[in-house]
Amino acid sequence: MNKLKFSTLGRNTFLISFLSGTLLLVSYLITGADFLVISGFYFVIIAAVVNIFILLYEFLEFLTNIPDRKSSGNSVLLLLVNIPVTILYICILFNSEL
Repeated sequence: MNKLKFSTLGRNTFLISFLSGTLLLVSYLITGADFLVISGFYFVIIAAVVNIFILLYEFLEFLTNIPDRKSSGNSVLLLLVNIPVTILYICILFNSEL
């Protein structure tokens, strides 16, 4: 079985976004500190902008760079995983407020 290839930029962007968001959510669930909700909101906005730019870059690489097409395509899909994860985290946040 072949190992999945990802571009370094796409993989690192995904990991930083995912791990930072998870750390903010878990920290809030443990402490209940309101400033973490505000920080998380700003983080989501900034991470969304950064991820969109990286996603567009990876997509353009996928369309133009034939030899390295597989890693760019996989990175696009990996970055798209952040969207449902963010929605899930927001649902968890709203349900923890009730």
